[in-house]
Amino acid sequence: MSGQTDTVIETILQQIDDGILNPGDLIAEDTLIKELDISRTPLREALLRLEQTGIIARKSRRGAVVFKPTLEEFLSILEVHASLEGQAAGLAARRISSDQGRSLEAAVIRCETFEREDHKDDARAYYQLNLQFHKTVAETAGNPFLLELIKTNARKLMAYYRARYRYPGTIRSSANEHREIAKLILSRKSVEAQELMTRHVHFDQVTAMDLLAAVD
Repeated sequence: MSGQTDTVIETILQQIDDGILNPGDLIAEDTLIKELDISRTPLREALLRLEQTGIIARKSRRGAVVFKPTLEEFLSILEVHASLEGQAAGLAARRISSDQGRSLEAAVIRCETFEREDHKDDARAYYQLNLQFHKTVAETAGNPFLLELIKTNARKLMAYYRARYRYPGTIRSSANEHREIAKLILSRKSVEAQELMTRHVHFDQVTAMDLLAAVD
């Protein structure tokens, strides 16, 4: 039973990561049961566990939906997420190995190459490269508990960060900041890396309002 429950959880999370499920979207329970060839029991257990993390919410007479934050909730989650990402960058600067340094450099180069090739209409593709950069930093921090917290919070904001890259100049700014963050991490400047990563992940209330409207 636990194996089936885990499969449901992984399927839903992957759909959120891929942008198939977005904030406010209904979880298609009957479709999952059919596609995964499971009973309703592991599905309910999976939804309960996801609800406990705050990634989904149950709506009366509607079923389970992907969590959709209010402006106040969005800003609160963003504040926590920026702090966690900053902590990861600070730890990465202290702990990075040679192999990890090469992985980080490769992640930055992929973002820079994408920006130079000017894929203006493919914000979704850049976002996947952005995720890989942030994943590399978080894994380099060497703290599995911090990594899980970052993943959970990121999934509550993914649709909005993805939408952000549709704004002119945002991809270029992101790629440039990735380069600067990587330089600080590779130079083992922990405090500076933490501060820059925190600023990189955060954005102001006006931008938050725009993104909430864009994903509505």
